[in-house]
Amino acid sequence: MKTALRRILSESARIDVPVDSLTDDADLYAAGLSSLATVHLMLAIEDEFKVEIPDRMLTRHLFSSIDSMAAAITELQQTQAAA
Repeated sequence: MKTALRRILSESARIDVPVDSLTDDADLYAAGLSSLATVHLMLAIEDEFKVEIPDRMLTRHLFSSIDSMAAAITELQQTQAAA
């Protein structure tokens, strides 16, 4: 999952540093992630992982790191599987 997130980041986010140089808990906003890029990132995540991110989860924290995005995706996938 984190490999896919790194690929999505490199394709969609246009951050200032190479994605491969970021740790999983690195602050993506400090690395140059913009609010517009988070929209592209959200759409790419929804498409890649076949999830829909609900409004309640659309916070700055969700997109703050690879770890936070992976945790949210896992939560959404578990919710979908239980439904």
